[in-house]
Formats: sequence, structure tokens, C-alpha cells
Amino acid sequence: MSAITIPPSQVPPGPDRTMPVIGISAYSQNARWSQWDLPAVLLPGRYTAMIRQAGGLPVLLPPMDGIAGVLPRLDGLVLSGGGDLDPALYGAQRAAASGPANPARDSAELELCRQALASGLPVLGICRGLQVINVALGGTLHQHLPDLVGNDSHSPQPDGYGSHKVSIASGSQLAAILGRSEAAVPTHHHQAVDRLAAGLVATAWTDDGVIEAAELGQPDGVSRPFMVAVQWHPEAGDDPSLFAALIAAASAAP
Repeated sequence: MSAITIPPSQVPPGPDRTMPVIGISAYSQNARWSQWDLPAVLLPGRYTAMIRQAGGLPVLLPPMDGIAGVLPRLDGLVLSGGGDLDPALYGAQRAAASGPANPARDSAELELCRQALASGLPVLGICRGLQVINVALGGTLHQHLPDLVGNDSHSPQPDGYGSHKVSIASGSQLAAILGRSEAAVPTHHHQAVDRLAAGLVATAWTDDGVIEAAELGQPDGVSRPFMVAVQWHPEAGDDPSLFAALIAAASAAP
């Protein structure tokens, strides 16, 4: 583990003075603060708060060429939520409801994903993060869920989070982490997995059949690196168990 040593004055209570370093893919867009209105690299603060609460040291990863080069210095990776992937990346024509393309972020996160999975780095995918993982491994996406399910239950609030129930596969890594077979989760997404990529196993669904989580399959009992991805937004809720599981896996990595 490539954890760093924290100066004693900054160490939280407890005997362990090292924390696993967790990279989080970030946005690059214009932002306003104080008197400034400038391009910025940013991320909702709940991501870093959850990682820190779970015992990790969060580091923002800007969407830029070569950012995957930082992976050997990290102990875990969070692929965060955000805008839509370019449908061309999974061989689809752009639907009218798909958001604008962001080539820099798409490229950076797909490379982060592929290299992290190839190296066995623990990975947690959140919302767009699940979609990135699925596309990186050869899957496809539904571009606008209301066209599929007939309502906006997956994103009922344009500027906030709704809530819906998910059913969780028994025996899955996700079920072991959450400790239950169903949960009400914070939701805000209009796209989702269509064809699941080879090597992934769906582990949660909404009542309308939309895939809400996936993890790496484990054929014949072969151990796989930690990789759990959910379509909902655990950083917006009050259950830290997914972040705690990522930190535990990152701490156990050689």
C-alpha cells in the first residue's frame, strides 16, 4: 500500500498514522466563487467528506491526458458521478436527450478505469462511474430512461436527489457490504446500463428492471479485485458502508 504518513498534529484519534490515498475523478468546468469566474477542477464536497470519514485521504484527479499515470501512487479509485458519456464510445447514435459530449473527461476516466482494473486497484464506481466501467469493458447504455420506463422516477428532481428502492442480489459483494437485500437509495440519473459488459455481474435492480449495481464476476471461485459500482449516489446519503469497504480494500492491498 502506498499510504502516506501524516504529521502527528493532523492525525485523527487512533493509533494508525497512515491513511490510504484515494483518487476521485473530478469535473473540469467553469465555476464562480468570491469575485472569480474561471475554469476550475471541482467535485461535490460529499465525496471527499465520505472518503475522509471512512479513513482515507481523498485526492482529486482532473480530466486530463496522462492522469492515469498517477494510479501507482494511489491505493484506491472512485469514479464519480457526472454528465453523459459520448454514445459513440459504445457504438450508438446520439439521442436527443443525451447531454453534450465531454471528450477530455470520457478519455481520462476510461483510461483510469481500464488501468485500475488491469492492475487490481480497488475501484468504487458511482452513477456515471458505473456507466464508465460498463462502457470501458464493452457494454452499452440506455440514453434516456424515461423513454424506457415511462417516468422520471430515477431522476425526479432536476436539481437534487430523489429516492427509490433497489433489490440487491443475495451472495453478492454488494449485499455483504450493505448487509441487506433491499435499500432506499439517493438517485439522480437519466441514463443506465443497457447491455452489461462481459465480466460484470448485475447485483441490484429497481422494480422497473433497471440495473442499479454491478461488480466483477468470480467464476469458479477465483478471487477478483475489489470493484463495486452503483447507479445511485451513496455520497448523498447517510450510509458510509460502500466508502468504508473501499478503504478496507485499499488498506489491505499490498
